[in-house]
Amino acid sequence: MVQFSTAQTITVQNGKIIVPDHPIIPFLEGDGVGPEVMRSAQQVVDAAVAKAYNGNRSIEWKEVLAGQKAEKLTGTTLPEETLNTFKTCHVGLKGPLNTSVGEGARSLNVALRKELDLYANFRPTKYYAPAPSPLLHPERVDVVLFRENTEDVYSGIEFAAGTDGARALLEFFRTQSPENYARIRFPETSALGLKPVSVEGSQRIVRSAIEHALKAKRKSVSLLHKGNIMKFTEGGFMNWGYDVAEKEFSVETYSMRQHKTLSAEKGEEAAAEALKIAKAAGKVIVKDMIVDAAFERSIAHPEDMDVLVTTNLNGDYLSDALAALVGGLGIAPGANINYLTGDAIFEAVHGTAPDIAGKDLANPCSLILSSVLMLRYMGWTEAADLVENSLSQTFAGRNVTPDFASQMDNAVSCSTTQFTALLLQRI
Repeated sequence: MVQFSTAQTITVQNGKIIVPDHPIIPFLEGDGVGPEVMRSAQQVVDAAVAKAYNGNRSIEWKEVLAGQKAEKLTGTTLPEETLNTFKTCHVGLKGPLNTSVGEGARSLNVALRKELDLYANFRPTKYYAPAPSPLLHPERVDVVLFRENTEDVYSGIEFAAGTDGARALLEFFRTQSPENYARIRFPETSALGLKPVSVEGSQRIVRSAIEHALKAKRKSVSLLHKGNIMKFTEGGFMNWGYDVAEKEFSVETYSMRQHKTLSAEKGEEAAAEALKIAKAAGKVIVKDMIVDAAFERSIAHPEDMDVLVTTNLNGDYLSDALAALVGGLGIAPGANINYLTGDAIFEAVHGTAPDIAGKDLANPCSLILSSVLMLRYMGWTEAADLVENSLSQTFAGRNVTPDFASQMDNAVSCSTTQFTALLLQRI
């Protein structure tokens, strides 16, 4: 186990983090453009912390290894030392990591989430004018997505076609569940995968989404699912989510599942009046939506989307689609959090961009805004506001990195270093 001074290490009590004035924050610079965007984010965060607290607070950055650099120096892409450091320090910052596509390739992002049980992927999406957007009114986008991180098809339980595992599973279906076996169109040549979705896994992510909505004074939480087709997994997620709202947050929320029951028993007029009263009382409305309809709604009427919570694969798709509405992954922050243990890793959500690595062209905004999430998570809101305001003002002046400048009129194209310098000046 990694040893640090207790006075400098973030501690956790009853799921809440206790942050000293000079905490150790492990960082994983990542592959490709990772070192460049990490350097930018750290410079901006350090300046904001120094300014906000008159030098009385600071971050002690500690590098940990994963990915290509780790393999070169240690012989493994995810050393145990890295995991132990994150466990010891509880809060960390991560650049993009490369994951090879192909059989046997291990996703380091998924591995970190599973090893640390970071079950909540937290992806807020908002617009910073005048970033390029396909929408006529991108300023209407202000969405928070909670994606379950540990279950669903990301469990990685698969059997290649024709293998002993696939044959054994097919034989089980043939003899024990012939109705399901009959649904497999070409059993002899089918690869098979399992999709575990549990009561515990579903309820803890929904609970976190509702708690966030209440704390942030949001208006609604939408349970996104494909329960019309997958009734026991996706449908279970929806029903277990409603159970949490109705049993644990009955005073603070209004459940649309109960609303439907009220409508059937008392009539639509009585149900409409109850919903009106709930909204007037400031209750968070908990509702559900088929996930493909949520994609359409997010694009056509983004102002209707507030706090969203969904299963792993749905969230993977939707988080990137939402980012596209406000400029793309280059300006999308993200975090992976266990709200029960307090452990959290804040990360750039884009890829490693090897084609521009080392050329001082990378957009550091994703990691910078993820750093803002980290500062807010630590309770250092004054520093977080300084960073976010400086970025917003720099964008307003149309000073952007080349990826954005190529899509904007009258923009000033800045290198990573130049863009960072502008942020520092405003701080």
